Amino acid sequence: MKITINTDGRHAETEIIVNCSRVNDDIEKLLAAIRMLDMKLTGRKDGRQYVLDAADIMYIESTDKRTFLYTVTDVYESAFKLYELEEKLKVSDFLRASKSCLFNISHIQSIEPDLDRRLILTMERGIKLMVSRQYSAEVKQKLEAFNG
Repeated sequence: MKITINTDGRHAETEIIVNCSRVNDDIEKLLAAIRMLDMKLTGRKDGRQYVLDAADIMYIESTDKRTFLYTVTDVYESAFKLYELEEKLKVSDFLRASKSCLFNISHIQSIEPDLDRRLILTMERGIKLMVSRQYSAEVKQKLEAFNG
């Protein structure tokens, strides 16, 4: 892979152009990482609104008709419903773990199989998430692609 960076003060914004013979898994991973860097979400905490980098969010959970964004250090409430965030994040490293949870692949520390085709994900800070059997096949497939 050849990387060329051209710096020129006349450019108002950064533009990334990928030249390739075909789009393969490595290119898809690269594009997902680039999209993730530029993606922002908003969350409320202590009466204030915060702008969060999507890459910093470990997982998103919906409980009692409220949606929460979990980072390594804090929890924020989102005004969006889980399915709306899933749609927004579908081009990134977020996957559905269950009807009430999305997770960020980049924050997984380990994966172990559980009974009845479920998976247990250990996230940063030792947080455990359960992937239901309904979503486990898709998660396994995406993780295999993610790892090359």
